[in-house]
Amino acid sequence: VQLQASGGGLVQAGGSLRLSCAASGRTSSIGGMGWFRQAPGKERELVAAISLTVGKIGYADSVKGRFTISRDSAKNTVDLRMNNLSPEDTAVYYCAAKGGTMWFVTLGAGSYKYWGQGTQVTVSS
Repeated sequence: VQLQASGGGLVQAGGSLRLSCAASGRTSSIGGMGWFRQAPGKERELVAAISLTVGKIGYADSVKGRFTISRDSAKNTVDLRMNNLSPEDTAVYYCAAKGGTMWFVTLGAGSYKYWGQGTQVTVSS
């Protein structure tokens, strides 16, 4: 499985961005996908995740109500719509995929097998 992330950039506080992650290869093996982010000096954290097998979606508390994760099964993409961005959202964002059934959408980075390259999101104040 290969993952290609796109859509990062520079935006002012209060603005919006949409990240997209395109999966290719053995996509039938993917049980769930997630978006993570890592700011300088901080650990990689889960932002949002979607289970492709049991239909669950989960968000970090810090992004609930502002971010929306969605899936386009026909295109094998998972998008992350980010609204009302703040400087605290500045980070490198990564998409990731997990094989097998994803029963829980709160899994940490260690549970994901496949990773895309990061895309920088910078929010200016």
